[in-house]
Amino acid sequence: MNDLLFPVILVAMAAVVIILMIGIGGFAKGGAFNQKYGNKMMRLRIIAQFVAVCLILLFVWLRGSGG
Repeated sequence: MNDLLFPVILVAMAAVVIILMIGIGGFAKGGAFNQKYGNKMMRLRIIAQFVAVCLILLFVWLRGSGG
């Protein structure tokens, strides 16, 4: 399980970084994109971050319990 979980964690973390960069880029550029999608991108980042943290905690828990 740990071997399968670690790449999933990496993908989740990469998704957080990508979403964050798109959100920051849209904020820096401003304009219609930021007005339409700025808050949506940050909400999506928070959700992706929650998933990533939960996966990391699951990984640590499974490692600690010998699973």
